Amino acid sequence: MDAFLSLLVFALVATGSPGGATAMATISGVNFGFRRSLPLMSGIAAGLASMAALAGLGLGGLLSAHPSLALGMKVLGSAYLLWLAWQTAHRGAPHLSASARPNGFLAGIWMLWHNPKGWAMTTGAAATFVALASSPTHLGVLLGAVFGVLSLLSLSLWCVAGLVLTRIIRSDHQWRRLNTSLGLLLALSVVPVWL
Repeated sequence: MDAFLSLLVFALVATGSPGGATAMATISGVNFGFRRSLPLMSGIAAGLASMAALAGLGLGGLLSAHPSLALGMKVLGSAYLLWLAWQTAHRGAPHLSASARPNGFLAGIWMLWHNPKGWAMTTGAAATFVALASSPTHLGVLLGAVFGVLSLLSLSLWCVAGLVLTRIIRSDHQWRRLNTSLGLLLALSVVPVWL
């Protein structure tokens, strides 16, 4: 039971700490509200859950064995996050038309699957908590469930934080400052990937 509680604490800290996914949930909450952000948050959670499950099954070893594959994922993931950061930093107040659409389920999965930090986190969890399961399949299911559920919980909290910001911020100048700050934070989330 102590090892399972350690896994829960590890996953809660890993999924709740600021980074690209949490910044995307906050930005989506600011611009689209909670309900319209659910597909993105569900995609991010599903992406992390699938990564954790695959790490438990042993795919993390493949990425370690083929550094060029890991480097390609790092480059693509970083470019995508920097593009999102640029888009965010140049937004004003959320005066969205009815046709404006938030990032969806597949965008959330895509962002996570190209995130080397996510792979490092889930493969680290698989190596650390391998004794919790009797087989790689059981470990994959356990890690996938824990990371998926806790990710959705933490992303929901970050999205609600974005909703709170929409109630506090009133002027266009404040919106530009907020969006610039969120864009900068999203861009800075790329730095640990390369360290």
